[in-house]
Amino acid sequence: MKEAFFPGAVYAVGGASPRVMMAPPKYIQGAGVLDHICHYLSLLDRQRFGILASSRGHRAEGGRVAESIQQSGGTSISAVFEGECSVAQVDKHSADLVDARIDCLIAVGGGKCVDAGKCIAYRVGVPVVIVPTLASNDAPCSALSVMYSDAGVMDGAEFFPDNPVLVVVDTSVVAAASARYLVAGMGDAMATWYEARVCAANPHARTVLGARPTLAAGVLGELCADILYRHGEQARQDVSSGVVSSALDDVVEANTLLSGIGFESGGLAGAHGYAQGFTNLRQVEANFLHGEMVAMGVVAQLMMEGDDAEARRVAAFFARVGLPVTLEQIGVARNKDKELEVVAAGAMGFLGFENLPFPVTQEKVTSGLLAGDALGQTVIAELGDDAYRALQA
Repeated sequence: MKEAFFPGAVYAVGGASPRVMMAPPKYIQGAGVLDHICHYLSLLDRQRFGILASSRGHRAEGGRVAESIQQSGGTSISAVFEGECSVAQVDKHSADLVDARIDCLIAVGGGKCVDAGKCIAYRVGVPVVIVPTLASNDAPCSALSVMYSDAGVMDGAEFFPDNPVLVVVDTSVVAAASARYLVAGMGDAMATWYEARVCAANPHARTVLGARPTLAAGVLGELCADILYRHGEQARQDVSSGVVSSALDDVVEANTLLSGIGFESGGLAGAHGYAQGFTNLRQVEANFLHGEMVAMGVVAQLMMEGDDAEARRVAAFFARVGLPVTLEQIGVARNKDKELEVVAAGAMGFLGFENLPFPVTQEKVTSGLLAGDALGQTVIAELGDDAYRALQA
């Protein structure tokens, strides 16, 4: 088993602050690409593949991957992901797959399965291939994994020296999933630009790599937001109908590739800090997706920055695609000071807050939440509560 990797010990050694860009070497996206995965895997010159997926995933997309491997003369070993990217689950699968002598791991599923796969592959010492079945977050392309406790509370991150060697996104699989997942991915992806621009403007800001953001990552983050504003509503309609359209293709790439590279090499700020805080409330962690929590964090960060106009633009877009824009809509009672205190205290542990150009206190974090909630209520009133509920259905 390999020792933990800390990117700052490489990129920020001696107080250095170079610009660093991280990205997967190969990204393949399109309708039906899963049927050709054996051809893509042939580029890796591997023969014994572990496949990490949920029980459902093994009966569906994971089974297709295994069949393709078998047809090409390779061997696959199944590992069942049990739902949480925690140290306990990662260590268990790592030990089993070391014994199985795999030479590559393929993680098939949603964000937590993908992140667990990266952790396991690093411990086992093999490359990892990511096959996301949802476009609900930007985990597939990055060289880090968000870790959770066994109870589902966000518990830091693990880092790796390399990105996944291959990411394969079948948009026909994404189109068959609930629209809620694609929309949650829009919330996570929208944060990419609003956090990256904070880091670019603050000379003291650092990315998760301990480095300065690259111009390229900032451009990708801005493009990501632009695609969402232009095509997000249409993509939501299309995925609700199970249609693979150009709008859906563009949004899937924004949610997965552009956001994945953008956040890692462009930097994080307050939006993901708020998301970390929300996971400390069990009713939120159990019932809402990461991107839905991040969406609330984007609006709160912008209100904390004092950028009311941009906060309104974001909140209006989120409301039109069906993302939560008020505390009540994400399961938090605005009149319960204890719940707000739990969220704010949990958020304060997120290092990305240090990238904002002003000191962040727990009181400011709480004020940002309340101001974002008030704005969200206004936006919902303008849209019409019935229209918003229809979008969430």
